[in-house]
Amino acid sequence: MQNNLVTAFQTNWVSLLVSIVVIGFIAFLGKKKVSFGNRVFIGLGLGLIAGIIFNQAGLQYKSVSTIGTIYVNLIKMLVMPLVLILVINSISSLSNLTQLRKLGLKTVGWFLLTTGIASIIGLLVALAFDPGNGIAQAVPKDFKAKDIPTFSQVILDLVPSNPISDMASGKVVPVLIFAIFVAVAIVHVGSKKPEVVEPVKNFVTSATAIVHQVVKYVIRLTPYGVYALIGAMAAKYGLDTLAPLAKIILTSYVALIIHFVLIFGGLVLLVAKVNPIKFFKKAYPTVAVAFTTRSSYATLPVNLEVLTKRLRVSPRIASFVAPLGATMNFNGCGGVWPAVVAVFVAKVYNLPMSGSDYLILILVSVISSIGVAGVPGPAAISTTVVLTALGLPLEGMGLVLGVEALIDMGRTAVNATGTTVTALLVADSEGEFDREAFNNDEEDDLELASA
Repeated sequence: MQNNLVTAFQTNWVSLLVSIVVIGFIAFLGKKKVSFGNRVFIGLGLGLIAGIIFNQAGLQYKSVSTIGTIYVNLIKMLVMPLVLILVINSISSLSNLTQLRKLGLKTVGWFLLTTGIASIIGLLVALAFDPGNGIAQAVPKDFKAKDIPTFSQVILDLVPSNPISDMASGKVVPVLIFAIFVAVAIVHVGSKKPEVVEPVKNFVTSATAIVHQVVKYVIRLTPYGVYALIGAMAAKYGLDTLAPLAKIILTSYVALIIHFVLIFGGLVLLVAKVNPIKFFKKAYPTVAVAFTTRSSYATLPVNLEVLTKRLRVSPRIASFVAPLGATMNFNGCGGVWPAVVAVFVAKVYNLPMSGSDYLILILVSVISSIGVAGVPGPAAISTTVVLTALGLPLEGMGLVLGVEALIDMGRTAVNATGTTVTALLVADSEGEFDREAFNNDEEDDLELASA
């Protein structure tokens, strides 16, 4: 009789042994007071090296993948409680609903503006690099284009019908909207009868503190999770996968880096009047976790900690902007990527694009970034919407499937960083950014000495 545990050990013992050594080494660095950010970076580097070795040697890496999945699941465990509790806590702390309207307009405005700029950058870089030049038109047999949700379906997906069911199904946007309704009701009732809502506000405050503590427990596992996720990714794809489509990878990352450095850095420097180098250094844990998990939702708990503990944005602003950004801020997935793919597909199928097509591309990218907020796989849906609007064959998306996961790492990092930048800009405009604490590099809770 076959023993699954024995079989798993026999086939994965090398990767398991390597993982134990790496995890032990990272834990040792924690005991030696190596900073949290440096340990995340070291975990990322060791994962990349280990993964490439596993791939080249043809070794099984399921044990590494399992460790990474456990970490991601723990992060996802926090998403619904965070969205529900923190949004209620944030909005219910407002003195009136006018403040909510002002915060919402500023936040969404920055989201849409930066997504539009990202689309322009993706378009210009793609035109300059011409990634579709010389690419064969072979489409993977297993490719299946995603259906574009109708406008009415998009609206229905956003509206909560059963908040408990929505939480169980992982539907973040309906839960977010439900939390806003509850919070607005607390503010409205509290303006007339503060004694009635006081017990609820006390409960929410206590729940917020408890959820934050759980977040700290999980965040301590980040260096190990980063190692495992990067290791599994490198082991799966290796270096050989990159060669045929190296140009579209290069094009995408050049556009993402330009947007990351010039646009985000420029906004931080010129609008918030903050040193961008110091900003990116402090925001590094968010970037690293987004890059490795490829999930804005999974990055949400870390981003909240980074915003409040490292960037010194007030909890009220952070807990409003961060959950909203995880659901509708897609600078990478909805801005850069659809533009690059559209130019790529047009070249592959020899379909010329005019100036009006470029304008439509940018406008549709911005609009679709809102429309797919409640839909899984925002990058695929946004790209499908853009290609359809331009009359380009959807089959062209199948050509990039082999490297899409690798590019998604950079896209998600840009998405999460865009939310972080927006939170800083909104907090600064509202006088809720502690500039002195930021500049003085005061100690924060992410500099964990152990675990």
